Amino acid sequence: MERLARLREWTQSVLPDPLLALEPASADASFRRYFRAITQAGSFVVMDAPPSHEDCRPYLHVARLFRAAGANTPEIHAENLEEGFLLLSDFGNTTYLMALDGASADRLYRDANTTLIRIQLASRPGELPDYDRELLLRELRLFPDWYLARHLNITLSADQRAVLDAAFEAILANTLAQPRVYVHRDWHSRNLMVTDVDNPGVLDFQDAVYGPITYDLASIYKDAYIRWEEDRVLDWLVRYWEAARKAGLPVREDFGEFYRDFEWMGAQRHIKVLGIFARLCHRDGKDGYLKDMPLVMDYLRRACGRYNGLGAFLRLLDEIEGKAAQVGYTF
Repeated sequence: MERLARLREWTQSVLPDPLLALEPASADASFRRYFRAITQAGSFVVMDAPPSHEDCRPYLHVARLFRAAGANTPEIHAENLEEGFLLLSDFGNTTYLMALDGASADRLYRDANTTLIRIQLASRPGELPDYDRELLLRELRLFPDWYLARHLNITLSADQRAVLDAAFEAILANTLAQPRVYVHRDWHSRNLMVTDVDNPGVLDFQDAVYGPITYDLASIYKDAYIRWEEDRVLDWLVRYWEAARKAGLPVREDFGEFYRDFEWMGAQRHIKVLGIFARLCHRDGKDGYLKDMPLVMDYLRRACGRYNGLGAFLRLLDEIEGKAAQVGYTF
C-alpha cells in the first residue's frame, strides 16, 4: 500500500490535469504492474516497475529506438527511474488477441508485418544485446529444468539427455546462422494493441535483442494464445517475405529455406516457452499459463515431425508423454 500511495502521489505531480481515478490496467509475467490514470483530458498508463526487480532503462531505450524506426510504441510523458515509475500514453484495452477473428486477421497481421519490417530495417549491431549462443541456450535449458524436472517430475536418462543436447545443438546451429536484426522477443497477440492510428500499438519490448530475423515471426504466427490454419499462416509469411525482400531486408532468397528457418526458430521458442510457463506456475504462482501448454507442445511436435534433424527429439517427446501419462498428466 505504501508503494501504491507513492505511485499515486507521483502520478498526480506529473499529470497535465488533475487525477480523477487510478485503476488497475494489467499485469504481465514479470514484476511490472500497470495502472490507468484517468483525467478530464484523457487517460494515461502508469507503469510500476520496482527497481529491486525491474530496470526501466532498457524499456526507455527500446521504446525510443523502435519509435524512431516508425513503430507505435507508447509516448513517454514522465519518468522516475529512482522509484521505477513511468507515465505513458494509453493505447486502450483492445489487444490483437481480443480483436482477431477470421474477418479481421488479414488486416491486423498486415499492419503487424509492416511495423515489424520498419523495426528490422532500423537494425544495427551494438545497439541492443546480442541474442547469442549463451542466451539462446540458457532459454532452451528452461525446458529440462522447469518443464521436465519441476512440472512433470521427470529425470532424463543419459541417453535421453544426449538426444536433448543434440537437438539443442542442431537448433542453435540453424538460429545462429540466420540473418540478424532487431528482435522484439515477445511479438504476439497479447502485446500488440489495436489502435485507430498507426496500428498496432506495440508493448512489452524491454527485452529486445539483436538476433535471428525469423524470431518475431515465430512469436506471432505460432502464437501461444491463438491458433490459425497453416495455409493462412503460410499466406501471411509469404506476404511478409515478399515485403521484406522488396524493402531490402536480408531474408533468404528461397522461400522454402526461409520457412525452414521459421520452423526451427519456432522450435527454439516453443521449448523455451514451455519452460517459462512451468516456471511461472511453480516459482511465481501464476498457473494461468498452464492451459496454453498443449498448443505450444503441438507446434513443437509438428515442427519436429517435418525435419530429419529433429526426429530423435520428437521420439524423446513421445517417451516423455508416455511417462507423463503414467502419472496422470496429459499434454
